[in-house]
Amino acid sequence: MSKAWYKLQPIGWVESPLVDRDVAPRQGDEGAPDAWLVLDPNTRAGIRDLKVGTEIIVLTWLDRARRDVLAVHPRGDRDNPMRGVFSTRSPDRPNPIGLHNVQILAIDDTRIHVRNLEALDRTPIVDIKPLLEPVGER
Repeated sequence: MSKAWYKLQPIGWVESPLVDRDVAPRQGDEGAPDAWLVLDPNTRAGIRDLKVGTEIIVLTWLDRARRDVLAVHPRGDRDNPMRGVFSTRSPDRPNPIGLHNVQILAIDDTRIHVRNLEALDRTPIVDIKPLLEPVGER
């Protein structure tokens, strides 16, 4: 396999009270505080159809994750048997892309207030996508 390099350009960053990975919730629905997606002003046209109350998927670059990990104890619990990272939600992995299902609470220009985001403060945002509707409604 040839080694190709790809350039990702963050579109913004997370603004959150979470600053310590060791005490942050493992998943957004496990006690994550409300947070803000602070987007580059150039993204304004891209977010124009987002609405309060909508659920979206936020993709982040987990910049404080280890990239040399291929097996982990799920949820950091040594009582759990080791598993390959591709069968877990571990942030430590070769390409540490975070996938977060969040709900929009408010929109203030290019700042989006969200619920259920467990990403740490200043985590780069790579992309935002809508949830898929059922097959017949797409």
